[in-house]
Amino acid sequence: MDRQHGEHLIAAQSRCEVNRLSTDNAINFWTETTPELRRGGLGQAIHNKVQLGFLPSLEYAYSSDLRTASSERLDWGSTSLKGRMTMTAKADAERFQSDANKYAAYLETPEGRLRSDLAFANLQDFLPLQAKAPLCALDLGGGTGATAVRLAQLGIHVTLLDSSPAMLDIAKRAAHEAGVTEKVLLQHGDATQLANLFHTRSFDVILCHNILEYCNDPSAVLRGAACALRDSSAILSVLVRNQAGEVFKAAIQAGDLAAAQNGLTAEWGQEALYGGRVRLFTPDSLRAMLTEASLAAIAERGVRVLADYLPPRVSRSADYERIFELERKLGCRPEYAAVSRYTHCLAHCVSSVAEESA
Repeated sequence: MDRQHGEHLIAAQSRCEVNRLSTDNAINFWTETTPELRRGGLGQAIHNKVQLGFLPSLEYAYSSDLRTASSERLDWGSTSLKGRMTMTAKADAERFQSDANKYAAYLETPEGRLRSDLAFANLQDFLPLQAKAPLCALDLGGGTGATAVRLAQLGIHVTLLDSSPAMLDIAKRAAHEAGVTEKVLLQHGDATQLANLFHTRSFDVILCHNILEYCNDPSAVLRGAACALRDSSAILSVLVRNQAGEVFKAAIQAGDLAAAQNGLTAEWGQEALYGGRVRLFTPDSLRAMLTEASLAAIAERGVRVLADYLPPRVSRSADYERIFELERKLGCRPEYAAVSRYTHCLAHCVSSVAEESA
């Protein structure tokens, strides 16, 4: 590892209070990964179907997958519950590993951009950017690093945690191309193991965007995040799939009235990008999980209220800015946010938990 990278890792260790094991993983990442990056932008790399993945010699301390909900119908037979969870985690690990390029490409589509841009704009409304010391953020399941890079460009030091080496490889390239490698620390690990990865009260901002849908125990992730928030002024940003949005999608987009009817009480929806099942949330169920984790919502927003249902004559690309501005206004109004495709909740930790974690 060169001197510059070494200094960056030491600085990140001090600023974000990452424990020794976390730092060791980061050092392994930098020392054992090819130092020279391919030229060209991320979009071009995807277009050319560049093979992304870490070198076989790279080892990680954590091998369990971040997103652990089953998305395939498997023949369980007499397999125990623990065995089923292990098989499920393995299936999802392979899916998110092999389809990293597919996800990166999705983020370049108008739909993917809109989801990311709206969530980031909502988050910016609550970021305490006037703090005297640089903020430290944790991006859980940060995937390809799209949001981590944007946070780093605001001067925030970001630790990106993900279970997919292929996703982390893309994130590494994205950080390099954006010139923010000194502010982005990449770590392989499981979001349900936050207590074993980071000290309590380590982060000013924690992102939990589109990962609870894939977790066997989303409440465990929220509890871990609550303990990792620095104090009651720190922000937790949670983005989840909205059950009502799936009902509208089935009826309006697919014209499937039976699916829309079933969706009124469905706990699981269909994942279009990867296939299989994805957990659905209602605003009430999400609030209940937050309360259980001693977190309190300070704002709720809807993400993609009507963009998915616009007629073909409206260009998602040419009219992107107009769609974005309209979605911003709709998402802030509860009556429209209630039927959005995604629910975005900004929350903070109640004072008692912050004090107990000290």
